[in-house]
Amino acid sequence: NKVGVRNILGATNTTMIRRQLVKAVAVVSLGIATAYFTGCESMNSSAKSSVTKTDFGKAPDGQSVELYTLRNSKGMEAQIMTYGGIVTSLKIPGKNGKLDDVVLGYDNLDGYLKSTPYFGALVGRYGNRIANAKFVLNGKEYTLARNNGENSLHGGLKGFDKVVWKVVKATDNSLELQYTSKDGEEGFPGNLNVTAVYTLTDDNGLRLDYTATTDKDTHCNLTQHSYFNLAGKGD
Repeated sequence: NKVGVRNILGATNTTMIRRQLVKAVAVVSLGIATAYFTGCESMNSSAKSSVTKTDFGKAPDGQSVELYTLRNSKGMEAQIMTYGGIVTSLKIPGKNGKLDDVVLGYDNLDGYLKSTPYFGALVGRYGNRIANAKFVLNGKEYTLARNNGENSLHGGLKGFDKVVWKVVKATDNSLELQYTSKDGEEGFPGNLNVTAVYTLTDDNGLRLDYTATTDKDTHCNLTQHSYFNLAGKGD
């Protein structure tokens, strides 16, 4: 069985996975229903799509963190790190032909390791709050980690935003990340294997495709948590 869920970034979809494939598609869209950024079409029109990788520090558990930079033929640029699958920068060509960074974030990894409002992160297993950090599934009650008063928020104490994702593949215009959330992690049942693919398109779109599989019935509500400032980077 296959279930498809299409989602504009920032909205949430709730689904219980019943040992089947669930696919969620999120399109970065500046918070509106259109799926693409529009800018100066002529800027760097002769450029080619590319991807580069740099070291970005180490996570609290000692794992190395990498930063990938995707560029399209129009000059648009997205930077995504393996810690939390976080979009650290999204530069788009504005009406004056200048690239503006329109997402909020930090210039280094240390900023993200402090308490932050989930800037740019992949969120799971469950985006949003689960009241009283408990739910009943198939007649069994599960108790989750509390990190928002009495509630469980965005996956708990160590959600998908605080783990290092494995890079499966990096091409000129896309980055495929993978993470396996083990049975019992943050209190959720089932081994959940998640793939997240960021794609930078030549018509200035940044697309996110989620795919998840599980070996037990479980709750899953994947999303992404970028904040936008259309005026570009401030002081």
